[in-house]
Amino acid sequence: METKRTVFPNKLLPYLFVAPQLVITLVFFIWPATQAVKSSFERTDPFGFSTQFVGITHYIRLFQDPLYLNSVGRTVVFAVAVTAISMGLALLFAAAVSRLVRSSQFYTTLLVWPYAVAPVVAGILWWFLFNSSTGILPYMLRYFGVVWNANLNGTHAMILVIIAAAWKQISYNFLFFLAGMQSVPHSLTEAAAIDGAGPLKRFWTIVFPLLSPTTFFLFIVNINYVMFDTFGIIAATTNGGPNQATNILVYKVYSDGFIGLNIGSSSAQSVVLMLFVIALTFIQFRYVERRVNY
Repeated sequence: METKRTVFPNKLLPYLFVAPQLVITLVFFIWPATQAVKSSFERTDPFGFSTQFVGITHYIRLFQDPLYLNSVGRTVVFAVAVTAISMGLALLFAAAVSRLVRSSQFYTTLLVWPYAVAPVVAGILWWFLFNSSTGILPYMLRYFGVVWNANLNGTHAMILVIIAAAWKQISYNFLFFLAGMQSVPHSLTEAAAIDGAGPLKRFWTIVFPLLSPTTFFLFIVNINYVMFDTFGIIAATTNGGPNQATNILVYKVYSDGFIGLNIGSSSAQSVVLMLFVIALTFIQFRYVERRVNY
């Protein structure tokens, strides 16, 4: 079988096609990352008029700071909870919608809508729902003896941001899980049904193993989402409070750098966060991907 190969009449044309993406990557990703690494080795005055090279001083102080270490622990809890909830509910919704025949497109549209909502809007929405004075959910919780106040209770605040962040990501996960389920050959599930396997057994023994590439991809995407894209939700709901209870790593970079004006420490935190995500992604591709069946 002869393989077709695309030939460009002009040798510069392929580079022109990729040039816009390369420029965007250099301007908005490579250059800021380089500046963050450079700034992490410097002490900068609050107005940015002078800098002094201090080596790894910021990194040493960072890992000696109990507030930063506590923020790491809170980030791990936040990441695990958001990833588990968003992927678990998305898988449940995708399994339910895939069984529908006539109204599947209608339910798919309803479940996709939250993904179009900006993180700040999602945070404000859930902040209103959980507002201790005017929110409907705290009013309903009073009937169960729960006095909800995310402004004073750190556990309540963490639950609030976890729910808001997970709700925002469910739609994205749902789309990929639904597409993966629809690509599973019906002949496999029909053969299992003929052999007497129930719906739950067919799902766990046939459908879910075939979704392993999709699950692996979504796991990586969700970890990156939690680490970087949840800043707007924290800023709109709790501002890292109360008493640093929701001050996860991505928000601490902002609060120390833009509010505390400690540019060097903030840059060091951003570098550590970037290296942590890169290392986690490498571990996932190096060890977890071995269990994926393509």
